[in-house]
Amino acid sequence: MSALGERLGGLGYAAGWRLTSMLPAGMTATAFSLGADFVARRGGGSVQQLRRNLVRVVPQAGGSELDELTRRSLRSYARYWQEVFRLPSMDLDSVRHRVEQSASGVENLDAALAEGNGAVLALSHSGNWDAAGVWLTGHTGGFTTVVERLRPESLYQRFVAFRESLGFEVVPAAGAAASFRTLLRRLRENRVVCLLGDRDLTTSGIPVTFFGERTRMPGGPARLAASTGAALLPVGCWFTEEGWGLRIHPRIRVNAREEVPAATQALADVLAGDIAAHPADWHMLQKFWVADLERQQRAVLGESG
Repeated sequence: MSALGERLGGLGYAAGWRLTSMLPAGMTATAFSLGADFVARRGGGSVQQLRRNLVRVVPQAGGSELDELTRRSLRSYARYWQEVFRLPSMDLDSVRHRVEQSASGVENLDAALAEGNGAVLALSHSGNWDAAGVWLTGHTGGFTTVVERLRPESLYQRFVAFRESLGFEVVPAAGAAASFRTLLRRLRENRVVCLLGDRDLTTSGIPVTFFGERTRMPGGPARLAASTGAALLPVGCWFTEEGWGLRIHPRIRVNAREEVPAATQALADVLAGDIAAHPADWHMLQKFWVADLERQQRAVLGESG
């Protein structure tokens, strides 16, 4: 993206934060839904990739059903952004209460912290993980997460400020060694680390089978758990009619580095179950499976075919 394009994109997000928080919620929800429907009709590259990803999740869907699922997924993604822009101006106690009402498996988190070694919560790009984070800050007093370094820098700083305003501690994904050390310290302090665990942004992800096809997922969640004794807890997020669904799954045991690949596959299996139950709320508009990557990208990953 050009410098001008990055600047315009940053200004667009800034305008979105300002205008969406000023307008009535119903008006902005309608506008974002209409925008999602427009994007679906245009059927650009990201929309087509989303559709190809959803084919793997719901292989039994016919063409018209898949078109409708893609449209609903884009509406779900638009709802996420609408809520991101509104969250700083929302009543956060009300958000926590609404998440609390639908949350399940909280005892798995409480048991992990009672052991004293911290907890690694691993999520997929589903639902509204920021709303879940608002609940988590109220339940545990705070947590640490990693944020991808976005461009332009102004947009990245805006996202950091946004999440810090909600009570999250944010460390940058860039400078992986330093970030990893920070996460290790937090776990040894018996605190919570939250990481997105489905899409790998590096060339060192762990090979897994996901919905019957080969892909790679970040090894960080399992490595952190193996290094500290922290509990590795898969988490599912999705939207409900009036709020947000949250499920904290039982612990995946990982006691040594050689167990990291098996633990990452187990994590993939649990995340797949929640995605299959709520496919429209999985916001994966990028190439995800190895089969979709260009030959050069597969070669960099050491994948054949």
